[in-house]
Amino acid sequence: MAATHHTDATRMLDSRGYAGPTIHNTNPLHLLETPVRDRITESYYWKEQCFALNAATLCDKAASLTYIGGTYGQQKPTPFLCLLFKLLQLLPEKEIILLYLRQKEFKYLTALAAFYVRLTFETTEVFKVLEPLLGDWRKLRRRTREGGWRLDYMDQFVDDLLVKDRVCATSLRKLPNRMILEDLGHLEVRISPLGEEIEEIDRDEDEVEEVNGTGHAQVINGESNDISD
Repeated sequence: MAATHHTDATRMLDSRGYAGPTIHNTNPLHLLETPVRDRITESYYWKEQCFALNAATLCDKAASLTYIGGTYGQQKPTPFLCLLFKLLQLLPEKEIILLYLRQKEFKYLTALAAFYVRLTFETTEVFKVLEPLLGDWRKLRRRTREGGWRLDYMDQFVDDLLVKDRVCATSLRKLPNRMILEDLGHLEVRISPLGEEIEEIDRDEDEVEEVNGTGHAQVINGESNDISD
């Protein structure tokens, strides 16, 4: 069974005469770079843990993840990256990916779905689907390239997906500036989830004017207190 699984992946990776479904006009597996693909298909996790997965059982496998990351140490792929590659092989229906993304119990399943969305969805959908997660502050463990560990957060991971050109050993196609999409009418103006807190800070600053040795009145809560000599 594992040999068949490996053969299926190899067949999909072969560009000669490929007639399967495409993402952004390319073989979905080619969304990951060749060295990364090779390391994934040769890894123990891929051969032993991914061979019989379908969209349902991959969900269970992703629910057991304990960290995110790309490659580490001697370019060893993380289980997170292997499952992303398996998703690209399976190409689940969009509704299934959105279920992965929006469930609340398994945060690493959410992160995996977010990564898949960034790679495969159209530009406007990427913003619409991922931006709500900028208000998700759940902690994530990340495996670093050096093989160590780093604390991350879901909102930071998603922000990286939206603004960076490389995340978890994966090159990402460049997204247009969000303001351009707003000007074209493809996106509504985004209201930051921190907007109310920022407005409250601004109001506090308006109410309190500190005096730096000028001898002028200090205004506190709209009332003048003369501090001149």
